[in-house]
Amino acid sequence: NFLTVGDLSSGINAEYGGSQPIEVSAISNSHSDPLYKCIFLTSKTGTECFTTSTDGQVLWWDIRKMAEPTETLVLDITKKGKPTLGGISLEYEPTMPTKFMVGTEQGIVLSCNRKAKTPAERIVANFSGHYGPVYALQRNPFFPKNFLTVGDWTARIWSEDLRESSIMWTKFHKSYLTDGCWSPVRPAVFFTSRMDGCLDVWDYMFKQNDPTLSLQVCDDALNCLRIQDHGSLMACGSHSGNVTLLELSESLSQQQRNEKASVTQIFERETKREKILESRYREMKLKERAKSQQGEDKSGEDDEENAEELIEEADKNFWFTVEQEKIGIEKKEKEAEQ
Repeated sequence: NFLTVGDLSSGINAEYGGSQPIEVSAISNSHSDPLYKCIFLTSKTGTECFTTSTDGQVLWWDIRKMAEPTETLVLDITKKGKPTLGGISLEYEPTMPTKFMVGTEQGIVLSCNRKAKTPAERIVANFSGHYGPVYALQRNPFFPKNFLTVGDWTARIWSEDLRESSIMWTKFHKSYLTDGCWSPVRPAVFFTSRMDGCLDVWDYMFKQNDPTLSLQVCDDALNCLRIQDHGSLMACGSHSGNVTLLELSESLSQQQRNEKASVTQIFERETKREKILESRYREMKLKERAKSQQGEDKSGEDDEENAEELIEEADKNFWFTVEQEKIGIEKKEKEAEQ
């Protein structure tokens, strides 16, 4: 058995077979900053992986020969060929082998395509919403189009169809968030860890504004979370090097009745709401631009009125959508009972 790790001080990769490294990447061909994330890829050989670092690069490796990376991607959204963003986290879904995502220390998430024709086209889209590094990034196991990000004081849920803003987010905590992950068995549940040593459990089937459960795991900062594939055990790693193993209740480790359908409706509803807000905002901007070209000045009072009208109209559309979905759910439940 072997393990690939990163030298956090120099960005060097090393493959270990026992106590001594078998293969070590050359300093000149490695990351020039600390290596933050390494993920193995689904391949025929099972020897391919990719890494990212705050030096602004994503490197692909074959651990059978680590003298140099097999591919390189520069994290540049300006298309100038120089690193402008530093990588902190990675996301890779085996069912979408050519796609991957990178969370950066600038709070931006990059959606990338490894098989794009040109280097400039490999960064397909970017999602901006955090005020600090994106420490955790993961697609929902049941809805790969939706993904979770954790950074600054919030966790956010995004849709790939909407790039301007996230569709859902947690409240701003007093303590910094450090990690997060989805439940592998319940599509409505995710977990976040905090610098004050607390673990928050979020269940959107129960409530959305506050955690369903907050547990003080330790007095030190919690730095990382890992959940068992069956969803019943969770390991929490602290800043002091301790690991706490938690057993989750059946309500958190077993999928609820009609949960998948309900989560689908929640994600679709929130995506529609954000799209309405986005389209109305663009419409307002176009009107402002047209009037400015005609030489008409707008006062601050007009701007405030437009903003209030926008919020009021979006709020009405949102609650109308909610009521319609409630009626649909009640009808389905009555039909099921009959």
